[in-house]
Amino acid sequence: MSGDTPDLVALRDALLADRDLTTARIAALQRNVAAIVEAASFTSTDDEHDPEGATIAYERSQAGALLAASVDHLADVDHALARIDEGDYGRCERCGRAIAQARLLARPAARTCIDCAA
Repeated sequence: MSGDTPDLVALRDALLADRDLTTARIAALQRNVAAIVEAASFTSTDDEHDPEGATIAYERSQAGALLAASVDHLADVDHALARIDEGDYGRCERCGRAIAQARLLARPAARTCIDCAA
């Protein structure tokens, strides 16, 4: 990488690797949510007042939140890949300025510069 020009090949590779990991995480979380729902259907206990620890509702909520965050992240990764293809990658979606190379290396799916993100 030279100067402030991002290395699009390396960033695309990082995004594609991130996409693969995120897709696998989504599949695992979907299986986890399904298993929690299935387990809840086989019990007749009141999990909201279970003295043994976390409730099934809590576990389902936690897994659902992680799933939603992963789906959102996948959308950001896909958006970044599309922006590379369109030639618009590396520009802040708010102010239009270039996103710093260091930020793109740390967060290849970043949509905004550090100033707009703050």
